[in-house]
Amino acid sequence: MPRAYTVATAALVLGVPIKWLDNVLSHFSLQGIVQERQGVARRITIEGMLQLYLVHSLSSELGTTIVVATQVAQKLAADGLVELSNGITIRAGRDALRAELVDRLEHAVEIAPVPRRGRPPKNKTGRLD
Repeated sequence: MPRAYTVATAALVLGVPIKWLDNVLSHFSLQGIVQERQGVARRITIEGMLQLYLVHSLSSELGTTIVVATQVAQKLAADGLVELSNGITIRAGRDALRAELVDRLEHAVEIAPVPRRGRPPKNKTGRLD
């Protein structure tokens, strides 16, 4: 299995709010996103980040809905090219985008918050700080 990253790290790499990323991941199924059962943190591979980057770019740059952006992004990530019925072609430089994301990952991994595991520490003083 390829290396996967947390939602917080992916949000830093993509330059999007964690809330936006969580909403997209909750409503759409994308390749490269490992989602198990409730309580298990999502993991995002480079391929998943590429699709999410394309979704964000299409929705913010072209003003498309997330539904349309997700469908187009999946085709772009797979083929690098989408041909519309009216002769318009959308092309994505997948290799260049992937290299840019990997470069951003090197920096994001250093500063991304590490999710806490387990129960929160017990309040030993009895006060409600």
